[in-house]
Amino acid sequence: MSEQRERALEILRRLAKEYPHAPPTYLMFSSPFEMLIATILSARATDAGVNKATPELFGRYPDPESLANADIESIAKIIRSCGTYNRKSAYIKATATMLVEDFGGEVPKTLDELIRLPGVNRKTANVVLQVVFGQAEGIVVDTHVMRVSVRLGFSQHDKKPDKIEKDLMQLLPKNKWIDYARFIGTHGRLACKSARPRCSTCPINDLCPSAELFD
Repeated sequence: MSEQRERALEILRRLAKEYPHAPPTYLMFSSPFEMLIATILSARATDAGVNKATPELFGRYPDPESLANADIESIAKIIRSCGTYNRKSAYIKATATMLVEDFGGEVPKTLDELIRLPGVNRKTANVVLQVVFGQAEGIVVDTHVMRVSVRLGFSQHDKKPDKIEKDLMQLLPKNKWIDYARFIGTHGRLACKSARPRCSTCPINDLCPSAELFD
């Protein structure tokens, strides 16, 4: 085992102990359909903004058929807290339509099928596969995972999530891909923040090459 992989696995062990109740996602959902739509809405938006909109959205349109038949202006009005709401309303209506017409109203379970849906990129598909179906076809690299991974020295491709994902997939065994996104993402939210990371109290500061940069 390489020293880099050994360090990464030790970091995951410590963070799993630090955040035993870390959720697989901070988005609220109660079905695969809701998770898919919420994840599309989360692009360039906060989870809080998405969670503010989705109770009303799913209350009015609880399934693909009802959302596919919805008025796009009504959708846009509901999801204003998600940002770029005109574009996203078109995406989720088109996605709902494709679910009905091409997938029998069900959320597909493969990466190739998911990325065919409007508004679904590789990251969105990975989130749905991992959170809903427990499948690891890749590693979810959101803004928190991206920031922490670069600070830990696991990738040199700052702000390039696709390249960071490839680096992480080479570094980690596949059975750790889901855990990595879960615990590294939570650590980024709660401790390794963008402006003021809490390095002095960080449980992995002795394993982080960037810790001394922020003290």
